[in-house]
Amino acid sequence: MNKTIINRSPLVLLCLIVNSVFAQQIIKGKVLDENNQPIPAAVVEIKGLNSSVLTNEYGSFEFEELAPQAYSVKASSLGYQSQIKKINLTKHSNVLTFRLVETYENLNTVVVTGTFDSRKQLESSTSVSVLNNDELSKLVPRGTADLLRNIPGTFTDASAGEVFTKVYSRGVSASAEDDLGWYYTSLQEDGLPVSLMQHSYFGPDLFYRSDVTTERVEAIRGGSSAITAMNAPGGIYNFISLNKTESFGGQAQLTSGIQGDNNAYHKVELALNGDLGNNWFYNVGGHFRQDEGARNVDFTFSKGGQVKANIIKKNDSGYFKFYAKYLNDKTNRWNGVTAKNWNNPTAVYGQDFNTTSQLLPSINASIPDGRNATGTSYNSFNPSQGVLAKDIVGGFDFSQKLGNDWNLKNNIKLSHKSANWQTTISNAFVSLSNPLAYFITGAGFPIGKVVFKDANTGATLAQVDNSGSLAEEEKDRTFNYIDGSLPNDALLGAAGWYKDTKATEIMDQLVVNKKWENHNFNTGLDFGYSNTNHYTQSSFVFATYENNPRNMVVTLENPGEPVIALSDKNGVSNYGGLIFEKAEATLFQSAVFVNDLWDINEQFQLDAGLRFENIYHKGDKYRAEPFSQAGGFDGDSQTDYDNGLLRPNGTVDAFDFNYHYLSYSLGLNYKVNSDLVLFGRYSKGNKAPEFDYYFNNFTNVPIPKKGEVQNIQQYEFGVKYDAKNFYVSATNFISILENIGTTNFEFDGTNGTIFYTPTQYNSSRTLGTEIESMYQPFDFLRFNLNGVIQDATSNDWTIYDAGGTVDTSDDSIVRFDDQTLPFNPSLMFNFKTTYLRDNFYTFFDTQYMGKRYGNIANGFELPSYFTFDLGAGYNFTKNLELSVNVTNLFNSDGLANFFGPNSFGGNANQATPEFVTNNPDQNFIVVPILPRGIFAKVNYTF
Repeated sequence: MNKTIINRSPLVLLCLIVNSVFAQQIIKGKVLDENNQPIPAAVVEIKGLNSSVLTNEYGSFEFEELAPQAYSVKASSLGYQSQIKKINLTKHSNVLTFRLVETYENLNTVVVTGTFDSRKQLESSTSVSVLNNDELSKLVPRGTADLLRNIPGTFTDASAGEVFTKVYSRGVSASAEDDLGWYYTSLQEDGLPVSLMQHSYFGPDLFYRSDVTTERVEAIRGGSSAITAMNAPGGIYNFISLNKTESFGGQAQLTSGIQGDNNAYHKVELALNGDLGNNWFYNVGGHFRQDEGARNVDFTFSKGGQVKANIIKKNDSGYFKFYAKYLNDKTNRWNGVTAKNWNNPTAVYGQDFNTTSQLLPSINASIPDGRNATGTSYNSFNPSQGVLAKDIVGGFDFSQKLGNDWNLKNNIKLSHKSANWQTTISNAFVSLSNPLAYFITGAGFPIGKVVFKDANTGATLAQVDNSGSLAEEEKDRTFNYIDGSLPNDALLGAAGWYKDTKATEIMDQLVVNKKWENHNFNTGLDFGYSNTNHYTQSSFVFATYENNPRNMVVTLENPGEPVIALSDKNGVSNYGGLIFEKAEATLFQSAVFVNDLWDINEQFQLDAGLRFENIYHKGDKYRAEPFSQAGGFDGDSQTDYDNGLLRPNGTVDAFDFNYHYLSYSLGLNYKVNSDLVLFGRYSKGNKAPEFDYYFNNFTNVPIPKKGEVQNIQQYEFGVKYDAKNFYVSATNFISILENIGTTNFEFDGTNGTIFYTPTQYNSSRTLGTEIESMYQPFDFLRFNLNGVIQDATSNDWTIYDAGGTVDTSDDSIVRFDDQTLPFNPSLMFNFKTTYLRDNFYTFFDTQYMGKRYGNIANGFELPSYFTFDLGAGYNFTKNLELSVNVTNLFNSDGLANFFGPNSFGGNANQATPEFVTNNPDQNFIVVPILPRGIFAKVNYTF
């Protein structure tokens, strides 16, 4: 018996050892966030087994008594994207580390915009929002403004495309209605403005493109922007670039899609980062894009890209960063579409809200350069170019601790910008019975037999007897076809717009920070310098009035008389005779600021700041006169298209004005508990005039005085609540604006003069409530709701009525007090549902834009509309993701803008209630939102 026991003992011992090993197999590890901070109460489960645990306060977890086989382990937590890791148990201890990516930005996110230091959203007495990298990666924005429509409470008009856009909030909008859509707001890149200077067709959105080099977007609506931004009291939209300091990584992304009528879109993006050793790090990337356009044109609408880079040196006291950008991008902007029916706008003349552009086709013309007094140089003109924007940027940013709780930060940037516009302005209906169709050429007396030929084929399209167009009464004016016909019996009232602007800029912000006891004190300096030269000329272009206009060569062929050319071979006429603007200017901008964040006790926090700003404008504006020479510019009496060229007449109007003002802001936070905060803020901001005040006004007259500084008061009271699976930020606000400068773009048909009316100074008041919220009942399902309810009205408002002529004897001033401010909806909101499960996500986004008046007269109301976006993505591996996005899923016919009655040089304010009542069949110009786009995106993470 003893022998039996002895013989069996090795087998028993082996079984005991094996059983012991099997019984004690474990998996343990940690669940961390992207900043390596523990995530407590995260759920960790082994798929296929009914086994799950919660992480402790240190983010740790452990499973015991597991069989030695392969497992899939999933970690999840509300507010984070779930992650699965596979493991094969081959040893006693198996360790897993999960790093979960946030699926939403909660109110504990640290922000740097609208403040001189870093602080959590929950602790900031401002309305600040964040779009993080995860959210940005799920979007396919068609331009900067299109991306910012995801910011709560922000009105964006991206109907023109990537540029020529509008962005504002809280009724701080009146001077941003025309072609300075960023008038009150600061578009920033890494904490400094993209551009210091704005004027007609020269705004900051020309020089910024978002791509995978953008880490996040921070946005502040009003409030403390009065003391933290340079001449931008209406808000800050700060695009923050990648600043990773880790081992090699990055991502490559390819986006392809179709828009509108199956027009192609392609974009390639790349971002790389890595460690150079000795605490030096680099980030480099950029993109290249080719876009056929959301609407139909006969040329590539957008083409170009950018390269960005930074090099960072970290030390024990902070960092030093060198950065650079080169942008070289050609894009364009969309004109409006003709509609009828004031109560229910419907496209007419065979046009379509989704596909019609009415941009002139590609040509290669040479137009005399009006800047040259001797008249020996030419400007190449091709309206398919749109705007060629270039920006060369270099900068140096550093932050260093100086000891004893002192910190010094400085960011300086140099840039050289250029914007060359060659595009189409106006797409008005000009009847062949209208004498303007012929006299706008600048010709002497273009009456008789007029012949229209296709500029590309040379085929005769029509011969017209226009002698009946000279009848005194408009109702009696006629024309007769001698042969053929033109579409819709009309010309496209279009002008060739050439604008050449260059600016060299330097800007710097210095901040000194000191912390002691309960105070966080900041003081510093802002400095900006911009030197610019600016030139604009415009010429008439003969084209057919149809969806895809054709340029026409036009001649006057009266029997027995010489043939007179009313256009050149491309259809261009009245060379440089419609508009002339030539100016050089310098901007000096400086500010001193102080700000103190005082922790009064554990619950109360006071945030107070002052900013004294000085802005100096100096420059010269040149007067013009027609080129005076027999036979016009070329001396040939049979070419009547070059008789009106405008050039300097030798008189220069100088301006030399200084603007200075004090802005201040006072905010109070009350911390009810760790999750609930109440806040209030009063801000008194100011807005100095932009250079459009000098460039657009005072045509051929002295500049009599400086512009008025707008005064902007803003009141805010809000609540912020942040729970584990829910957050909400709600803000009540009042905005009061005074000294709002407004002017109209006008055309005098009797002499072909385009001009701006004298500036009127007005006031307005807006009150409302905006909300930003998120609810995530399960780790796989999230709901976002944000929006604004507001009432925006004029207090004391006048419009200068030029009577349709440049002659001041028929002018008048019309009052529009207590009217609803145009382009400010009483309600707009976004509701987004997101589903996330393992490696898959999908979202459905509903956006509502309420009714908006198209002018201060409240004569025409743009209808409300919904748009719907759909997206989905799947991670095939931890590196490879494929996604699909559909914007404007149902091709909604939303209208974003209104240009007034369909007439050459018409403007929105002409459509008063009386005008609409008296002209029920009048056509008018509206600008639709962008049509549907379908995009597929492949992203590979290194």
